[in-house]
Amino acid sequence: MDKERAGIQSVEVGFTLLQALGRAPGALMLKDLAAAAGMGAAKAHRYLVSFQRLGLVVQDGRSGRYDLGPAALHLGLAALARQDAVQLARERLPALMDQVQHTLALAVWGNQGPTLVHWMPGPQAVVAHLRLGDVMPLLDSATGRCFAAWLPTATTAPMLKAELQQAPARQDPPPSPAALQSLWAEVRAQGAARVDGSLLPGTAAFCAPVFDASGQLALGVLCLGPSARFDARWQGAVHAPLSAWARQLSHDLGHAPAARA
Repeated sequence: MDKERAGIQSVEVGFTLLQALGRAPGALMLKDLAAAAGMGAAKAHRYLVSFQRLGLVVQDGRSGRYDLGPAALHLGLAALARQDAVQLARERLPALMDQVQHTLALAVWGNQGPTLVHWMPGPQAVVAHLRLGDVMPLLDSATGRCFAAWLPTATTAPMLKAELQQAPARQDPPPSPAALQSLWAEVRAQGAARVDGSLLPGTAAFCAPVFDASGQLALGVLCLGPSARFDARWQGAVHAPLSAWARQLSHDLGHAPAARA
């Protein structure tokens, strides 16, 4: 049993080459690939010969550069096909709950807008008359702002227009297009949306986005609690672990965020 748990070290070492290729923006020369994997060129070449036989790696005949092969593609596609974003998120929520100690929820974009599909009450009670299947407003909820910031404008436009038409009864004046663009920009810059009392008096919330392999918004993870006991600071005790959790789930769903200029 101890030997089984120890595994095969050579497999683990060789896998660093595949990881290096996966992180690279394109095909690599042997010396660059070996350096990225932290091993000598001669050692890397021996692994690459085997990986080529398995179809995990291919080498361009003219440039000599190495890249991921068809077997790697098939494995990746098979893994992605078996991923259920909501199910995976539900399985991981208890670990997030241990960190934030506040109520958590999951939302997806439904026919009517951002819709709550899972709810996990936290140890700190929150008075929230929300139920599974409830559709969250784009303007006043952290969930809605999260979806509005990352979904295509054409997707959210009808719902946003309807809310703006009702805005005078709720606030005066309604937010201008420039104010909305500024709000969405802040959400994207911070990696999450935040509200404090705008939807539910005395309740603060964050909602962070989870993306799939195609870069599309798969779901939003919501954390809410009583304003008096909820850390609503950016990068505070709620926002930081919530965002990290969402980024890790996005990564495990195959999302590769674009590099910032």
